[in-house]
Amino acid sequence: MPIQLSTTSLMKSFQRRTIFRDVSFVVEEGQTLLITGKNGSGKSTLAKILSRLLSPTSGTLDLTVNSSHVDELHWNDQIGFVSPYLQLYEEFSAAENLALALSLRGRPPEPQRAGDLLTMVSLTPRAGDPLRAFSSGMKQRTKFAFALMHKPKVLILDEPMTNLDAEGIAMVREIMERQRREGILIVATNDESDVATPEVRVNLDAR
Repeated sequence: MPIQLSTTSLMKSFQRRTIFRDVSFVVEEGQTLLITGKNGSGKSTLAKILSRLLSPTSGTLDLTVNSSHVDELHWNDQIGFVSPYLQLYEEFSAAENLALALSLRGRPPEPQRAGDLLTMVSLTPRAGDPLRAFSSGMKQRTKFAFALMHKPKVLILDEPMTNLDAEGIAMVREIMERQRREGILIVATNDESDVATPEVRVNLDAR
């Protein structure tokens, strides 16, 4: 397959406490991975590890794009990540944050794509306002635009419906379906109804 993400025997521990162990899976282009488990089971920790924001205590991760292995240095180029605890730059506007999403990856601004994404998340009228003036729901919408700006092959969503109203939830479902068709979608959630038909499941309650 053109895109494949796999893990082998991932384990994470903090201060001698094992959060989870023996997490192994393979997810491919056109598929959704659903990560479930009760509070404290390690869903957010696993999402961070898959995003390379954290390192596992043991085990391996492998991402292949078009038959080429992605090294850790370039992992961020292929990953989009959305979570309630991920903070954007509140002194910057939504448009400036999207430009930064590309700048951090050494890419030039793409005003047309930024405009299209802000329209998709219904923030065009507020594109020039600093994020500190946004509601929590508007900030969550901005996070989706930020995560998608560089067209990631893998989109990782941790509790993606947080702080969203019915319109925002519908927007997220459309984003999730598009990502599943075009790449790999990973969703960590307490609510399994967030994902209708995942091809791959990891239940951390069993780890």
